[in-house]
Amino acid sequence: MDAINYPLEDLVKIKQKRFEQAINLVEEKKHLLKREEDILTKVKKARDKVLKHKEDKLSQLREALDKGERTDKIMQKKAYLEVVKEDLEIENKKVKDQQKNVLAAEEELEKARQNLKEKQKDIEKLKIHRKQWEKEMRYIEGRKEQLIQDEIGSVKHIMKKKLKKKK
Repeated sequence: MDAINYPLEDLVKIKQKRFEQAINLVEEKKHLLKREEDILTKVKKARDKVLKHKEDKLSQLREALDKGERTDKIMQKKAYLEVVKEDLEIENKKVKDQQKNVLAAEEELEKARQNLKEKQKDIEKLKIHRKQWEKEMRYIEGRKEQLIQDEIGSVKHIMKKKLKKKK
């Protein structure tokens, strides 16, 4: 039995290598997702900072209106508030874009995981096939051994018969 090699051994090695590559790909995709999530966190912090700045400037404008400041000062504050609003829109766009990047990274990770599952199933199928093949080879080997034993037995029987006839 040991002398007989499994005919799909090369295929098993190839499948195992692909499985290991799939594991590495999943790990790589996890790292990419984490990096994208970290970037998203930073972008959200930057947006929140601009939002707070906008809220501060808006409250300053309200205070100026309540105090009755000069019109030119109020107009200047309104103009600056518009600039801050534009900055906030830019930051919101960055957040949305980064959220899309995070979703894309999550999808890539899920695809890599599915690929890993498929590779694992392939390996399991080959393991099952190998067990069945080995069982079949043991059966065939046993049959061959039985035939040899039967042949040896019949030769011994014929030899004993001949010896008895000679006596």
